Amino acid sequence: MVRGVSAAIREPQPADVGAVAALHVAAWRETYGHLLPEEYFTDEVAERRRRMWTQILSDPRPEHVVRVAELDGELIGFAMSGGSDAGGRQLYMLYVLAAHHGTGAGQALFDAVLADGPASLWVARENPRAIAFYRRNGFAFDGAEQSDPATPGIVEARMVR
Repeated sequence: MVRGVSAAIREPQPADVGAVAALHVAAWRETYGHLLPEEYFTDEVAERRRRMWTQILSDPRPEHVVRVAELDGELIGFAMSGGSDAGGRQLYMLYVLAAHHGTGAGQALFDAVLADGPASLWVARENPRAIAFYRRNGFAFDGAEQSDPATPGIVEARMVR
């Protein structure tokens, strides 16, 4: 277990599925609630996250690195990276609950899943806090953008290092 500034960073276990899935939905609500309609956050979305995390944690892929941040027995953040088609690593997810922004938990998660070197990620254009964080970590936009019909209102832009 690696100690972050405010939280312990550890590898999640299958028993963490429910907590990580709930954290995922809560972090999305905090991060994208102003971009997505309230009706987006349904029980079905929560169940999809639960199924996704069940798959990730019960049948881990060797190329994935997944870590959670835990403080006083509660999960407050998570991150996941994997291989990239363009070489290097890709940061797939990095979320920390808003109450813990600025504590170092996000940086500790980032460092735990993404080593120095070539990497890429997709970030919502309407997420200035995350963009500033990634810029501090050496990333810059490369001009690529994408959107997912399942999340109307969110346009993602690719950043590379």
